[in-house]
Amino acid sequence: MNTTIRNVQPVTENLGKEGSGEFVPSRYAVRIGEVDVALISDGILPLPTSTMSTNVSEADRNEWFDGRFLQRDMFDWALNIALVRSGERLILIDSGVGDGFEYFSRAGQSVMRLETAGIDLAAITDIVITHMHMDHVGGLNVEGIKAKLRPDVRIHVSSAEVTFWQNPDFSKTVMPEAVPPALRKAAARFVELYSDNIVQFDQTVNVAPGVSARVTGGHTPGHCVVDVASNGEKLTFVGDAIFEVGFENPEWQNGFEHEPEVAAAVRIGLLNDAAETGALLAATHVAFPSIGHIAKAGKSFRFVPVQWDY
Repeated sequence: MNTTIRNVQPVTENLGKEGSGEFVPSRYAVRIGEVDVALISDGILPLPTSTMSTNVSEADRNEWFDGRFLQRDMFDWALNIALVRSGERLILIDSGVGDGFEYFSRAGQSVMRLETAGIDLAAITDIVITHMHMDHVGGLNVEGIKAKLRPDVRIHVSSAEVTFWQNPDFSKTVMPEAVPPALRKAAARFVELYSDNIVQFDQTVNVAPGVSARVTGGHTPGHCVVDVASNGEKLTFVGDAIFEVGFENPEWQNGFEHEPEVAAAVRIGLLNDAAETGALLAATHVAFPSIGHIAKAGKSFRFVPVQWDY
């Protein structure tokens, strides 16, 4: 066991003059053809490393975390959302964890970061929810957020996802004890608040020119990914279909997956597609800004982050 300092902590204080904004970057944007895509960090979710690989031995899991210079018990799980501008449409993909969860106090930053970037929540025309876990709908549940959104904002959620959360099945998940009740509560609150705005779809929906959502299932039965395609370029926001450990170990199951075997097959399919086409991927729980290409590495894959353009 090496003694390298692990889980290095970021600077959280403002090192500049008062009012100069966050010192650590929290937004990064790319252009996909004619469409702009911005990834925004909602913060960090500290979670047990055991949830990252529920179908492998502790030794195998420790080897992976040791190789990344990460501690073996708790893992700082990135939490990202996305904002897409296509023509006259401004589309938010997921909303972060929101507030009210004392064990996730390092997240819930999305709304603040959107507003400091000059994004008026009332300008958002559409919202796509990849799935209804609390770290995806929680930001919309925060007190006062609904009043800032336009009354006719369309919130696209798959029909299978809405149906699942009417009576969710946690029998195949491996989560901390406090999480399932919080997930149920957040999903119910989201539906209660936004029932008039939710637009359900079956397998795919075209949200705006070059922007569509498609159901993959796996992580949850109605989990979807969002494809951005324009002028021959493509980026897919894969939500929770791919995690940090999933590039090298795509068959490792995650404790938050309601259909873990389906989720592994979905993950492998998405990675193969990206490797073959050269398309960009971005993900909720891959280190910010999470944008990169996929290369094959034998039976596994390798994540190749984009170089930041300064």
